[in-house]
Amino acid sequence: MLTVGDILRSEALGLQGIHVPRPDADVRWVATSELADPAPFLESGEILLTTGLETGRWRTEWDGYVQRLAQARVAAIGMATGLTHAETPTGLITACRIHDVNLFEVPRQTTFVAISRHIAQLLEEQESTAAREALTTQRQLISAAAKPDPTTAVITALAQAVNGAVCLMAPDGRVLTGPVGPRRADFPLDEVEEDVRRLHAHGRHSAAVQSRPGQSVSVYPIGLRGRPSTYLAAMGPMRLSDGQRHAVTTAVAVLGLVDEQDRSRARTRRHLRGRAVELVVGNDSRTAQLVLDVDWPVPVLPERVRILRATGPEHDTDDAMSALERRGMLAGMVAGELCAVLTPEQTQQAADRLDQTGLLIGIGHAVPLADAAAGYRTAGLALAQATPTARVVNWDRVIGDGPLGLIDPQRAAAFAESWLSDLDSEQLETLRCFLRHHGSRLKVAEELGLHRNTVRNRLEAIEAVLPGKLDDPQTRVSAWIALQVQPLK
Repeated sequence: MLTVGDILRSEALGLQGIHVPRPDADVRWVATSELADPAPFLESGEILLTTGLETGRWRTEWDGYVQRLAQARVAAIGMATGLTHAETPTGLITACRIHDVNLFEVPRQTTFVAISRHIAQLLEEQESTAAREALTTQRQLISAAAKPDPTTAVITALAQAVNGAVCLMAPDGRVLTGPVGPRRADFPLDEVEEDVRRLHAHGRHSAAVQSRPGQSVSVYPIGLRGRPSTYLAAMGPMRLSDGQRHAVTTAVAVLGLVDEQDRSRARTRRHLRGRAVELVVGNDSRTAQLVLDVDWPVPVLPERVRILRATGPEHDTDDAMSALERRGMLAGMVAGELCAVLTPEQTQQAADRLDQTGLLIGIGHAVPLADAAAGYRTAGLALAQATPTARVVNWDRVIGDGPLGLIDPQRAAAFAESWLSDLDSEQLETLRCFLRHHGSRLKVAEELGLHRNTVRNRLEAIEAVLPGKLDDPQTRVSAWIALQVQPLK
């Protein structure tokens, strides 16, 4: 952009800066006015030239005049001397200092037409230069996209164009590529990581721009559709030129095309992996290995595996799938669920990573690869026990908990409440003792200090309100479960 400082440096015009606190103010055009209030006729960014024709007798009016021009965001005021005023009025200088407005003096021999023509020429030259630079940069970025590593080549070319540093980051703030560029050591990585994580929550149509002394950082999502898989962070000077801004937008577009190609290949690989997982859990590991060898080189499938199954929102499932893939783990979608074929050693790492998502996760028993279907079934049973407060359930833990681990706590509590509702505390104690001694009435009598006939009478009273006889194994199992889930009844 053309600035006030650029114009004041022109020796041909002979302009003299009186008060120039903002020499970097952008100049969009030149306006000439002798009105006492020209502000309503300005759009911002103009240099206002005036001879002060209506201000010859002004004393206190200058402050309001400059204040209105400051509100109109003029780039500068140019006061011509030698006509109405022999020199720039003191009141005008004071007002410009108060309101932080650029002010310069136009000597008698310099015409307003000369200033306008000179500024128009500079604007045209800058526009032409910016267009050439933009075209050159565009060609460089497009050429970079055709190289073997297009992503690195594009961000390296962009870093040179903005004379700064560029980095490509994952949605969780991890660095994927970079920073690269002449100022990579100054790249504010921690702050950009926070911006990326914040932007990812708002989807694809969001960006961030930070400005600080001497530099600016812009963050843009990359991708033509769907949720962004990467983010571009470009650090350049505090005020990017038109050509540099165009370079950034071109890089975002080019990287979007590269990303779409990568996604297409990733979708193909993911489809093949999903089919391979289906074959593994169907006990056809030989065909699964052949499928994997087509497009995704992996080690030979392990001899023993654990199957992981997970359900949850689509975006969490997609993020989880990507996380497992980055760690070299075999995962795919099977019957609408995320399913991973893991070695026993990988299980804990995968569970820890996925526990940070919104997924519910079940991990099956370790089984031989040839019997992966059994591991898939136990993973499903473990998944059925997962809750928002206990997202990861391992089948080994379910086995350790016994049959109660397979029962929904709320349903079990309702069952116990109904099954035991007609028993008093004395009967409950007798029933527990009876089950503990495997139906031995003699041992019940010894433990409770009762006569055998008293024990017999109590058990008959208990059986009268239960749905079956205590000698029936089904009744004993039901009683044991009810007492376990409601021990204090």
